[in-house]
Amino acid sequence: MKKATILILSILAATAGFAGSISAQTALKDVQRVRDGIIHVGMAYEISRKCDSLRPRTLRGLTFLNSLKNHASELGFSDDQIDAYVNDDAEKDRLEGIARAQLASMGAIPGDEASYCALGRAQIAANTRVGWLLR
Repeated sequence: MKKATILILSILAATAGFAGSISAQTALKDVQRVRDGIIHVGMAYEISRKCDSLRPRTLRGLTFLNSLKNHASELGFSDDQIDAYVNDDAEKDRLEGIARAQLASMGAIPGDEASYCALGRAQIAANTRVGWLLR
């Protein structure tokens, strides 16, 4: 999943947003909407990699990542701050760990394609953020 997270975070960094004034009092890693959004995209990507019958909704995912970048900008984070966040190796590792733990808690079993497929289909049926990013 490390390559997936790097790809996702790189896309988030590359998508242009509007830089606001620096008024944010919290670290970007503590902005729940941004952090959870990146985790959900990573989970959907991981499911699509582990289950041959499911695919990521790439355009939807890119649009969603762009919305996260815009949200961070609206909160007052500069492009440099956003880039620093998405390029932080420790943060990438932390987010990957959270995503993997969430997948496991939802029934995904490493090496068991059927468990990822079942989880992905359940997420699609429930129209969760992860499911919304899959087809």
